[in-house]
Amino acid sequence: MFKVIQRSVGPASLSLLTFRVYASPKKDSPHKTNVKVNELSLYSVPEGQAKYVEEPRTPLEESISHLRRYCEPYTSWCQEMYSQTKPRMQSLVQWGLGSYEYLQNAPPGFFPRLGVIGFAGIVGLLLARGSKIKKLVYPPGFMGLAASLYYPQQAIVFVQVSGEKLYDWGLRGYIVVEDLWKNLQKPGNVKNSPGNK
Repeated sequence: MFKVIQRSVGPASLSLLTFRVYASPKKDSPHKTNVKVNELSLYSVPEGQAKYVEEPRTPLEESISHLRRYCEPYTSWCQEMYSQTKPRMQSLVQWGLGSYEYLQNAPPGFFPRLGVIGFAGIVGLLLARGSKIKKLVYPPGFMGLAASLYYPQQAIVFVQVSGEKLYDWGLRGYIVVEDLWKNLQKPGNVKNSPGNK
């Protein structure tokens, strides 16, 4: 074991030593002059001016260029739509993650309430047989009624906001109908002119 260590330590310790090497020219060789850096071939400047010559396009390159020009309006439209929908999708993803977190840590009694509200919607759907208008009105109405039993404060706020919006839409509709009625009653109107009677 000692011999193995001795044989490996000797060459390893010699590699750590530094030596200086002095070289001297042969006495027989002729004396050469020193070469400057810019005289070396590595650093020489090429003579003559280089010209850029564009190679002619191949048929494949021409067809790809034509295809790009043809598809450019569609790709720009897709990029524009992506930039418009990206914030909406990010907000939708954030809403989904928030809903998932809420459902993971739901308050006690949330899932039974959700079951009762969903059952009320199914009952409304069963009672709405035969009419498309009933199918649009009954299920949300029954679900809203069941939800208002469990969440009365939110239901009051929802009814107030919805009532204000419905009043605003009704007022706008009334103004439009009134303007149409006035336009129909004008004496210069074609339908009311005496020549048509």
